[in-house]
Amino acid sequence: MKKPISLMIAEDHKLMRVGLKTLFEEDGGFIVTAEAASGKEAVDKALIQKPDIVLMDIGFSDINGIKASKLILEKNPLQKIAILTSHTDVSEVTSALSLGIYAYIVKDINTEILKMVLKSVNNGAVWLDPHIVPAIREKGGTTLPVKKTGRAAFRSQHANLTEREYEVLKLVVDGKSNNDIANLLSISEHTAKAHVCSIIQKLVVDDRTQAAVKALKEGIV
Repeated sequence: MKKPISLMIAEDHKLMRVGLKTLFEEDGGFIVTAEAASGKEAVDKALIQKPDIVLMDIGFSDINGIKASKLILEKNPLQKIAILTSHTDVSEVTSALSLGIYAYIVKDINTEILKMVLKSVNNGAVWLDPHIVPAIREKGGTTLPVKKTGRAAFRSQHANLTEREYEVLKLVVDGKSNNDIANLLSISEHTAKAHVCSIIQKLVVDDRTQAAVKALKEGIV
């Protein structure tokens, strides 16, 4: 039997913390090994417990979750941290990602998707909430380490993408849904979905958000 993913939940609101613990403990794939109600407590417990993933809020009253994450990673650079917050300010996203955060998740996320995200993080994937991808794009993708710049460089690495798939990928980076893509390109939603699935397969990623992140990293925009 596969070992469950150990989690530490760092969240100052008790009701939210209890709800998250219940959610994960009802899923056999997780075990909550620690809880923290403040930034300092999160740092102390993360360094002692060393869970697989620290699920970190930002808005603590002592030290915020980004500072707490920095302190944890200074002592334990291999610790996987996922931010779960209502904050969508690009500067906070930038600060978090620059530390090496694995996921930046907005709190209105579907619970099943949240579990999926954390399972992918445990496997080493980076995940950005679709709500914040367009804002990052507007900043030129500066929150991500760009390996190359421009369309030609990206296409040289992914020559198996068709011209239409490249157009669809740019819309995915813009945060467009399959329905939006269909309307903008005058194709059916079924065709738009097929293009997105093909892009995900060709870029060797797990979902559309990871495809957008990869495109941002490698300079598609």
